[in-house]
Amino acid sequence: MESENKKSPVSDVGAWAMNVVSSVGIIMANKQLMSSNGYAFTFATTLTGFHFAVTAIVGLVSNATGLSISKHVPMWELLWFSIVANTSITAMNFSLMLNSVGFYQISKLSMIPVVCVMEWILHSKHYSKEVKLSVMVVVIGVGVCTVTDVKINAKGFICACLAVVSTSLQQITIGSLQKKYSIGSFELLSKTAPIQAVSLLVFGPFIDYFLTGKFVSSYKMSTGAMIFIFMSCSLAVFCNVSQYLCIGRFSAVSFQVLGHMKTVCVLTLGWLLFDSEMTFKNIMGMLIAVVGMVVYSWAVEADKSAIKALTHPKNSLTEEEIRLLKEGVENIPLKDVELGQSKV
Repeated sequence: MESENKKSPVSDVGAWAMNVVSSVGIIMANKQLMSSNGYAFTFATTLTGFHFAVTAIVGLVSNATGLSISKHVPMWELLWFSIVANTSITAMNFSLMLNSVGFYQISKLSMIPVVCVMEWILHSKHYSKEVKLSVMVVVIGVGVCTVTDVKINAKGFICACLAVVSTSLQQITIGSLQKKYSIGSFELLSKTAPIQAVSLLVFGPFIDYFLTGKFVSSYKMSTGAMIFIFMSCSLAVFCNVSQYLCIGRFSAVSFQVLGHMKTVCVLTLGWLLFDSEMTFKNIMGMLIAVVGMVVYSWAVEADKSAIKALTHPKNSLTEEEIRLLKEGVENIPLKDVELGQSKV
């Protein structure tokens, strides 16, 4: 979209707000849908297939009505991206099943340094000391408020590593594809969503069977469950669009760092809505994480200003500089051009 190329601060904030609100909303909806106290719909991979199916339908309608323009992206790149993205989803589900909650949270926190290393390897991207320090503060803060018991096993460790690498690569690829083909976030999503939807709906039930021991066809659907599935799918459209939008506007690292604001929001809403325990450790961890996010935002803006100053040197003089220059010229004695002597 053309408007997407004009990255105003207001639209940047809007993109982040959409991602945070939709992500937190979908977590709350899925918590009610999948928990044993709710509707016990435990088929996470199949539900993700529903999400992408609805997103694909929205994309097709948008293209058909002319609200968005479909640009060409080679099919092999779309297939490659879909394989990486689906591997991320599947590996995350297996990691959550095989690992303790503590180790699962640690694996998610490790995505920030992994993304940094991968961007350095793939795109020769470097980071300032301030950015690295702020990333460490965010990781420590989120770790303090989320990590509890840590138990490691071989299968869980392999799944966690696969999940971290594939998720990091997926987020980097989103940004690189948008830049490479000058394609908007929603246009790219409308091309990848149908492929992901078909593959997840075909293989998802078997993956869920391996995870839960039950097929989705055995689930007794109720009106309440259908309402929450519809809510989850609707929020997923905004979540998917905003993810592509944010990574396209910023970077995979920024998306990961500021994305931890969602963790803080989820913990807070869980305490307010679901009577989850809120300890002093949680509060301190959230405060440290928020400080880290603020410092990270400042460090990134400082880097941008420094790069801008180097690439766009000042080519105009201020009024004060012009006045000083004039005074300097007036005080220089005039010389005869031919004799090289001062004129009295």
